[in-house]
Amino acid sequence: MSLTRNKAAKRGFAARPFTLWKEVAVAYLAPALTAGLGGVLSGQPELTMAAFTSIGATSAVVAFIVGGWLHRRARPRQWTTSVPRPVITIGLGTAAAGIAGLAGWFASGWLPSHTSVPDAGWLERLRIDLPLSAALATTIVTWRWHGMASRQQK
Repeated sequence: MSLTRNKAAKRGFAARPFTLWKEVAVAYLAPALTAGLGGVLSGQPELTMAAFTSIGATSAVVAFIVGGWLHRRARPRQWTTSVPRPVITIGLGTAAAGIAGLAGWFASGWLPSHTSVPDAGWLERLRIDLPLSAALATTIVTWRWHGMASRQQK
């Protein structure tokens, strides 16, 4: 056990390992519950529904993809741990938001005109819900993973 871990354990703080399924569960529950509560309290049933579908599901899927990619076989890529924590967090968060934004834009415009899906209000929400959820999930998972990975290398 490293010196840092011993000091943390003496103070009552245990260095918890990165566990992908826990990260995915939190990535779903945290935004789903907060946005759902916001929808209930503000009387916006569409926000309440989106909280448990497009917001929570996007967060969970992105956390699974990014966390799995970072934690691949529990051996981090050299460049992911050598880059400063804020830089990799902002970089991956921006990339995820961009990709999810394109997916939301594509889905909200393409689906009604090319499929039998009606042009509903929830499709417009995808332009905001997907990139915001992806950015938050990516930054949180990356920040937590980088902290764990840098502690393990010491």
